Amino acid sequence: MTERHIIRGSDRNDRDVYEYALLRVVPRIERGECINAGVLVYCRAKAYVGVRTHLDEARLLMLDPEADVTGVRAALRAVEGVCAGGEAAGQAAADDAGRRFRWLIAPRSTVVQPGPVHTGLTTDPAAEPERLLDLLVR
Repeated sequence: MTERHIIRGSDRNDRDVYEYALLRVVPRIERGECINAGVLVYCRAKAYVGVRTHLDEARLLMLDPEADVTGVRAALRAVEGVCAGGEAAGQAAADDAGRRFRWLIAPRSTVVQPGPVHTGLTTDPAAEPERLLDLLVR
């Protein structure tokens, strides 16, 4: 397998299933154009939910010169807060990792949208958000 594969091969059987979804920014819904701006990762076996975001402002403004960059950044920060849990998660603070992930992948915005959920195998769920961000967003 190459480094570009989503699922890495391993000789050991200690890998866990994880789910992930891209966060997409769609500045003008009528055009249907989008850029990837983050990735959500959930691993039930490790009770882990994590997110990494990266907004390429120049790419966003190429799609829509009048895009609300501040609003998009605020929406991405809100996702990070819910993923982190605690006070930053608001009403979701008491929810377990799985419920927070399911809440985050439910569509609720026309500008920052979750993509479809995909699966993979990993030995380190906490490393997957950064790896997937490099592979699929940056």
